[in-house]
Amino acid sequence: MISFKPKQVTKALLEVLPERARDVLEKRYGLGSTGDTLTLEAIGQSYGITRERVRQIENYGIQSIQKSEVYKKDYDLFIEMQKLIDQLGGGLIAEHVLLEELSSDPIVRNHLYFLLVVGDPFFKSKENPNYSHRWFTERGIADSVEKALRNVHKGLNRDELVSEAEILSRFKNELIELADKYDEEVLKRWLQISKQIGRNPLGEWGSADSPNVRVKGIRDYAYLTVKRHGSPMHFREVAETINELFDHKAHVATTHNELIKDARFVLVGRGLYALTEWGYTTGVVKDVLREILAQEGPLSREELIDKVRKERYVKDNTILVNLQDTNLFKKLSNGTYAIAD
Repeated sequence: MISFKPKQVTKALLEVLPERARDVLEKRYGLGSTGDTLTLEAIGQSYGITRERVRQIENYGIQSIQKSEVYKKDYDLFIEMQKLIDQLGGGLIAEHVLLEELSSDPIVRNHLYFLLVVGDPFFKSKENPNYSHRWFTERGIADSVEKALRNVHKGLNRDELVSEAEILSRFKNELIELADKYDEEVLKRWLQISKQIGRNPLGEWGSADSPNVRVKGIRDYAYLTVKRHGSPMHFREVAETINELFDHKAHVATTHNELIKDARFVLVGRGLYALTEWGYTTGVVKDVLREILAQEGPLSREELIDKVRKERYVKDNTILVNLQDTNLFKKLSNGTYAIAD
């Protein structure tokens, strides 16, 4: 994708500097053979100087490179990087996305990042609570995209999950005149600028701080698994599917324990779990019977069986046995059942 070799370019640029300035930049940006980066404080300690003095040397080194003949000679490569930002991101792209697009080698990415810092045809906006580090060539586009991202996030409920097509549709509606100028690949890269909107391992989008997006443990994997399935699942099946979908080892016993403790799930049969958001009543069969009778009033045995079977995967006889609890239910003279006084 790039026509130059980043390591060779940075080596030539660094050679215009005095030894200490060169060493500071190499350590600061991970331009050595190991790719390790050091903080201002760590570099200062190695030289016996303050971190502020290190910062001054760093700035001096960058400015000296920008004024050098080597920089002027290689200026075409910075124009090439500018065109890549325009091509890949329509003039705006998240730093991590750009570096990932340009190289899979973390050390080469360090050299590319250094060239971004040194180059002047493009600009950087530092990360904040809303956005990642990002590079842009046109401030107007950057402002419009960031405003659109804020509005898309505001329109998301915390635990809402939407398809990629839906999040792109909402994003396009906020971008107004920009949407028609760029293809969906550019829009997807713009979405990755936001730290408030994220994508889960199944490719669904939502609020980045939601456990449905930022998957941290078995409970979250289980939720996504059952939601994707669309109907109740046995805990053994949930564990097996987690392994298949996410390549994440899920022990059957652990999965069962996590399902029991999480309010997002409701036990609807022997070992069968559904999502509470699907409208299932929580509790055992007696709790379901009480809630149905409280809402509907007296019902016949057949009506109760039909309604409970929509809430629980149990046998008819199990429902009838629970109805015999005279502390909770009573049979009326017309043969219907009601809640006991």
